[in-house]
Amino acid sequence: MQFQYLKWPMWLLGPSLLLATGMVPTLWLPVSSIFLGPNIASLLSLTGLDCIFNLGATLFLLMADSCARPKNPTEACSSKAPFSYQFWNMVATITGFIIPLMMLFGSIKGFLQPQLPSISFAVLLGPYLLLLSVQMLTEMLTWHWQSPVWLVTPVVYEAYRILQLMRALKLGAELSAPAWIVHTIRGLVCWWVLILGVQFMRVAWYAGFTARTRQQESSAFADGN
Repeated sequence: MQFQYLKWPMWLLGPSLLLATGMVPTLWLPVSSIFLGPNIASLLSLTGLDCIFNLGATLFLLMADSCARPKNPTEACSSKAPFSYQFWNMVATITGFIIPLMMLFGSIKGFLQPQLPSISFAVLLGPYLLLLSVQMLTEMLTWHWQSPVWLVTPVVYEAYRILQLMRALKLGAELSAPAWIVHTIRGLVCWWVLILGVQFMRVAWYAGFTARTRQQESSAFADGN
C-alpha cells in the first residue's frame, strides 16, 4: 500500500516532464537561438532539442508503465499488442522513412530541381528521421516486454513529430528551401496527423474491447456461481 502512494505523484509528474521537455522548448525557444544556418552546429542544436524530448518521453513511459502495473507486485502483468496493430504501425513508420529518403534520392540524381544540399536536408529532416528510428525501437521494446504502454507510445512520439515538422517548415523558410521539399514536409505533417487520428481511434477501440472483455468475464463468473 505504501508503494501505491508513491505512484500518485507520477500522474502529474509524468505529463509535466512531457510538457517541459517537449512543448516548452519547441513553443517558447526562439528559432534564432538554435538555428545558425545550414551547418553542423544547427543540426546538433536541433538534434539536442529532440534528445531532450526523448529523455522526457522515456521517463513518462516508464512512469506510465509503473502506474499501469497491478497493486500487488506478485501479480503478472503482460499486455500483448495485436499482430495487426504491430504490422500497421510498422507500415506507417516505414512510410514515414521512405517518403523523405525518396525525395533526397531524387534531388541527388537531379530529378528534383532545384537541388537541395545534403546539409540543408539534414537540418530540415535529419532530426525527424532520427526520432522516428527511436520511436520504432521504443515500440518494439514495449511489444517485446509486453508493457501496458504499447498503446500510448506512438501517440507520444507522433504528437511531438507534428511539432517537429512544423518547426521544419519554419526552417525551410529561413533556408529558402525549394518548393518540393516544403511540399514534402507539408505532406508528412498531413500523414502523421492522419496516423495520430488512427491511433486515437485505436485507443477508443481498445477501451471498448476491454469493457466487453470484463463484462464477459463477469457474466461467466456469475453463471459459474
